[in-house]
Amino acid sequence: MAKGDMLGGGGALWDEYSDIVADRMNNPRNLGEITEEEAEAINCKLVVADFGAESCGDAVRLYWAVENETEIIKISKYKSFGCGTAIASSDIMAELCIGKTVDEAVKITNIDVEKAMRDEPDTPAVPPQKMHCSVMAYDVIKKAAAQYKGVDMESFETEYIVCECARVTLSTVKEVIKLNNLTTVEQITDYTKAGAFCKSCIKPGGHEKKDIYLVDILKETREEMEKERLENSATTDNFRDMSMVGKIKAIEAVLDENIRPMLVMDGGNMELLDIKEDDHGNIDVYIRYLGACSTCATGSTGTLYAIESTLKQQIDEAIRVLPV
Repeated sequence: MAKGDMLGGGGALWDEYSDIVADRMNNPRNLGEITEEEAEAINCKLVVADFGAESCGDAVRLYWAVENETEIIKISKYKSFGCGTAIASSDIMAELCIGKTVDEAVKITNIDVEKAMRDEPDTPAVPPQKMHCSVMAYDVIKKAAAQYKGVDMESFETEYIVCECARVTLSTVKEVIKLNNLTTVEQITDYTKAGAFCKSCIKPGGHEKKDIYLVDILKETREEMEKERLENSATTDNFRDMSMVGKIKAIEAVLDENIRPMLVMDGGNMELLDIKEDDHGNIDVYIRYLGACSTCATGSTGTLYAIESTLKQQIDEAIRVLPV
């Protein structure tokens, strides 16, 4: 069958599916079941796990034959009840499990499945709105592993997952926002891939209902950052009375919040080398430019002025910034 046959037609939409996806839809390699007798014949334990996606009605049943001594998955098969994308992703998912231990299989993510279905490394295998079909892969693996080990499947999750498609955790999203001073959901997606596929995690009204969305996380994290900034600003009231470590931390906090993100965007950065106070009450802050900033002409003019004026405003009016 041609690519369009099982997908239901032709046109630009079908071009968004990789040839591997079309091939696995039409010619699945691992479709089928494993019986108790077949598993026992090769010294394996049979594991059968079912998982269904409420959002689209797709369902998959995963069969494992796990070797008793090594816990290696010797055979992996499945039955899929759903769209062609669900069949293709289930076929790849089952194949990825073969030869792995149960503990290794649990680490297979939806992104691993999607990337294995790509024709080219940088070209998605399916349209974004169909990425949710591969979400079942991770969940049914987790359920099979839980049954094998006799534990609750949630025990494999140590953090709250914000984006099921890319398996991005809440702590990762918040950390990336803070470290890179992100201000838009689009930036979060660029950095983490959260929201890049089915987009349900971006805001209410998407394909699936979520407990928390990227827009909420961004808003809350920015509020936390502002609160921390104000607290850091408050600690600079007695800057001259601080220890050297305290002074360095206060200046680094201002640089991280207001200066470094700007420099990094242009391929540069800076480091704080030393802080000295002279007999006239001046506070000399010695810095070194890094990356593109080390050869930029504005390092002694506009950029230097921006750094110095920010530190004067937020730390102490007597600060002078000296690049070395």
